[in-house]
Amino acid sequence: MKKTYLKIAFFALMTQFANAQFSLDGEFRPRTEFRHGFGNLIPDDTDAGFGTSTRVRLNAGYKADEYQFYLSIQDVYTWGENRQLLPQDVNNSFGVFEAWVDYKISNNWSTKLGRQTIDYDDERILGSVGWVQQARNHDAALIKYRKDKFMLDLAFAFNQDKADISGFSSVGTDFNTAGFFTYKAMQYAYLKKEWTTFSASFLALNTTFQDLVGGVSAGTTSSLVTTGTHLAYKKDKFGLESNIFYQTGERQNEIKANAYLASLDLSYKATAKVVLGLGAEIISGQKDDTAAFFPLYGTNHKFNGLMDYFYVGNHANSIGLVDLHANAKFIFSEKSNLSVSFLNFSGAEALPSGEKSLGNEIDLVFATKLKGAGLAIGYSQLFANDGMYELKGTTKEASSNLQNWAWVMLTIKPKFLN
Repeated sequence: MKKTYLKIAFFALMTQFANAQFSLDGEFRPRTEFRHGFGNLIPDDTDAGFGTSTRVRLNAGYKADEYQFYLSIQDVYTWGENRQLLPQDVNNSFGVFEAWVDYKISNNWSTKLGRQTIDYDDERILGSVGWVQQARNHDAALIKYRKDKFMLDLAFAFNQDKADISGFSSVGTDFNTAGFFTYKAMQYAYLKKEWTTFSASFLALNTTFQDLVGGVSAGTTSSLVTTGTHLAYKKDKFGLESNIFYQTGERQNEIKANAYLASLDLSYKATAKVVLGLGAEIISGQKDDTAAFFPLYGTNHKFNGLMDYFYVGNHANSIGLVDLHANAKFIFSEKSNLSVSFLNFSGAEALPSGEKSLGNEIDLVFATKLKGAGLAIGYSQLFANDGMYELKGTTKEASSNLQNWAWVMLTIKPKFLN
């Protein structure tokens, strides 16, 4: 009888796996960086930063007819951050990066619930920031519609401090977590339609912030509304992409917004081995009575130079930015390529001195595929103008003559079960 039960359980298990798909994969991504002016001007006679960080992930997926489940466990650490024999991780970075269920309602409708990454278009406003080792996620509920080449996403999120729900006497819904535009609530509608050579999307995003005074809730909230479109055209050797976005409403501390972002990028495949690009972006800055535009939850490292001088934890309510750039990609083989970018920066508004010119940047990235791995090597250098020194609150004399950044990154993504 016992053997019979075991056989029944075994066949039931096999039947379950026959009607579902289980996957298990991982990621190991160490990156070593030499920072001598990354993100900010380094003072003269100051030692450069140097170190290695690593992202480790274990991802499990389960797909049945009615739903899809996904779980991603992540840890991010710097080599040497823990002393020998330390019984715990000093930065407490180990945890759940993603945990969601995508439930099929009908042939066209589904809902995705839980902790997830959100990426749209070129990730200018909403992106997972994969370059950053910890990356970005959202605790949200999505309602999704897909038919032919049209898609609609409706998203809802409401964030709460853990302390407010861990006890029996918790009251209210104040959200005291601040920084990096962390929101109390979020709602958005995203629509996209694709044709043969053209695609267009529209985003209407509302983010609500808890007003804080001295790090404590003021009992009020403010809402910032971001609306806009992403347009893309590609035919034969030519490509074109454009972003047009507008922000209104209020940011935290009752700063009223009346701001915009506009960009245009063109690409041309000159040969089978060379792709050329040319583009411009303008982001409005702070005026006497209104706040500057901020691209919120996008993958901002992709834009305005890889050295992250703008909109990456900085430049949040400043003089805006005019970014003129040219780039080229040289494809050596199916496995390796070199990207070269030149960028010119100036303020959308003038600094107090009347200066607008901020400087130039050169970015070089070589990428190649190895056996079972990917390797990327980068070098960037900033050539600051007078406006950059004023913007960063320093002088040319106090800053190093060489502002540069170099890095090397290895990525291995093993598939344990697929």
